[in-house]
Amino acid sequence: MCMLCPEGSQMDLREKLNILGDAAKYDVSCSSSGSSRCAPKGGLGSGCSAGICHTWAADGRCISLLKVLFSNACKYDCAYCVNRRSNDVPRATFTHKELVDLTLEFYRRNYIEGLFLSSAVIGSPDYTMELLIKVARELRVNHRFGGYIHLKAIPGASSRLLFEAGLYADRSSVNVEIPSDSQLQYLAPEKNYESIYRPMNFFAERKLEYNSEKSRHLPRFLPAGQSTQMIVGASNESDLQILKLSSGFYKQQQMKRVYFSGYVPVNSDKRLPVITTKPPLLREHRLYQADWLMRFYKFQYDEILDDTNPNLDLDLDPKAMWALRHPECFPVDLQTADYEMILRVPGIGVKSAQLIVNARRFSQIRLETLKKIGVVLKRAKYFIYHSDTPASLRRLYPEMLRPLLLPRPKSAQLDLFDSAPMLLPA
Repeated sequence: MCMLCPEGSQMDLREKLNILGDAAKYDVSCSSSGSSRCAPKGGLGSGCSAGICHTWAADGRCISLLKVLFSNACKYDCAYCVNRRSNDVPRATFTHKELVDLTLEFYRRNYIEGLFLSSAVIGSPDYTMELLIKVARELRVNHRFGGYIHLKAIPGASSRLLFEAGLYADRSSVNVEIPSDSQLQYLAPEKNYESIYRPMNFFAERKLEYNSEKSRHLPRFLPAGQSTQMIVGASNESDLQILKLSSGFYKQQQMKRVYFSGYVPVNSDKRLPVITTKPPLLREHRLYQADWLMRFYKFQYDEILDDTNPNLDLDLDPKAMWALRHPECFPVDLQTADYEMILRVPGIGVKSAQLIVNARRFSQIRLETLKKIGVVLKRAKYFIYHSDTPASLRRLYPEMLRPLLLPRPKSAQLDLFDSAPMLLPA
C-alpha cells in the first residue's frame, strides 16, 4: 500500500497490487544477477549482483523484486495464459505514477530493492512499451533511482522504444513461451517467432555496439543483459528441441539466462494437454540442470541429448546420464586428466574441479582430499581413478552402475568398493 495516496484511494491501489502482482507470478525470468548499477550522487538505491529482495511465489520459486504487471487487460487470447482476453478474471491497470510511488515507497521501507515490470498487451505493442518506459524513465531521471529494474520488452514494439528501454533497464526479457514456432502459432495465433526474435536480436546487436572499445563512453545499455522463458509441457516438444533452442539463444542472442516454467493448467482449452497430476516440475528441474551443464561445464546440447535419446532421464541428473552413455571415458585419473574432463565427472563441480587441478600440483589426490574440497563422493567414486583406488578397478558396466546412482534408502544403498564382482579388470 502506498502511503502517499489519499485515504479514499488506498483500497483501489491495494486491489490493483493484489490483482497485478498475482497475475505476474507465472513469469519466472526475473533474476537480477549480473548488474552492479550504483545510485548517482544524492540518488536512491543500488542494484548489485548478489540479487535484490527475497519473496516466495506460491509454487516455491524465489521472487527477488517488486514483481507486477502494468496491466492484465490483454488484447491477445493465448490458450495457456491466465490473462487472455476470453477469461473472466478481474482486470486492473496501474497509472505510471502509481507504480513509481509504489516502487519508491516500498524501497524506502526496505521491502524491495528493485522492480520487475511486465504487462499484458493493451492497445498495441508500441503503446504498451511506452507505458513501461514511462515508469522506468521517471524512476531513473526524475527520482534518480539507482536500484535494479527489469523491464519486459513487448514483441512488436518499435526499435526506437526498445533502444530507450535498454538505456533505463538493467535487464530486459522477451519470453519465447512455446519452444517451437508452429506450436506457438497453434496456441497463440496472434504471436509468432519473428516478432519475438526481432527485439532479442536488436538487444544483442546494441549490446555488442555498446561493449565495443569505440563506444566505451556511451551510456550503459542493458548492463545485466537479456533473458527469456519457455513453458515446458504445454506443447509436445522434446527436451532435445528445448535445449537446442536454448543453446542458440546463448550463442546468437547472448542470453544471460533461459528460464523454464513447468506448465500449470490455468485454463480449460482443447488445444492444451490435460494434466491430472502436478505440473512437470521434475522435468523443469532436469532442464535447468542441463542448462547449467551448457553454461558452466562446457557441454554442447547434442552431447547431452541426441535423436536416440531425445528426452532427459527423470531418475538421473543429466551429467550422470551422459557418463553412463560414455563408459569409455571413465574412470578419470584425477592426477593427470585435463580440467575439462574432470568437469564431466558426476559429483564434481566447477569449484571442486579447479581445486583438484591446483591441489595435484603439490600432492597425490586422495579420498580425504576430495572430501575436503567438496566433491560428492557418493556419485564421483564410481567414475574416478585416484591413489586410493585398487589398480585392478578400471571400469563398470553402465547397466550395473545405474542402480547404484538411483536414490535408494540408506539401508539398501550399495557400495562400489564392497561389490568387486561387478567390476571389469583392466
